[in-house]
Amino acid sequence: MRYHLLFLLVVIVTSCGPKPDPEAQIRQIVAATLAAIPKVTVGPPPTLVPPIPTATPFDLAGLFCEYQFCIGHPVDMAFFDVSAQKNVGAPSTYTQGIIASYNANLFINVIWQTSPGTSDPRFLLDLILDDGLDTSNGTPEVKLVRDMNVVYTPITTTATTVLPFGGAAAWTCGERVFAWKAYTPDEASAAGLFDTALSRFGCKR
Repeated sequence: MRYHLLFLLVVIVTSCGPKPDPEAQIRQIVAATLAAIPKVTVGPPPTLVPPIPTATPFDLAGLFCEYQFCIGHPVDMAFFDVSAQKNVGAPSTYTQGIIASYNANLFINVIWQTSPGTSDPRFLLDLILDDGLDTSNGTPEVKLVRDMNVVYTPITTTATTVLPFGGAAAWTCGERVFAWKAYTPDEASAAGLFDTALSRFGCKR
């Protein structure tokens, strides 16, 4: 009986005491929750987005690009596909081809073919020189131009009386070998024409 009265007294005392403020309890819970959230480390401010690169002006005048290679030529001339002109059903391709360009003062011919593993292009130099018409003068010049093995030789020709001089060259690029030939009215022009053509040359490797 004594224990029952004691329990009743505790209940009465407790019920008569001040009641907790619900809002204060909520504030305490929110504060505890916020305190438990890990602190975010502030990093450096974001860098500015780099500007979109602008296109670099590129002069296409005097540049032939087809069959996955490009080569320079005089701006007043244009190459045409000799293979397609001979046979519409068999035009030049990536693996082999012939293009040419000419006017009253200049003739230019370019040929190419695949030859994987070849480092010496002289066999194609021999091929572009017409037997009985073109004659190589002196010892061919061999040089390395932008990791391409290049052979150049001045020539004379009887193919035409108005263009008796010229030059011929051959070089490697990737799995292909290229050859170039020009007929000119004088001895000095061909070397410069070839240097200009090769300076703008590029091919898929």
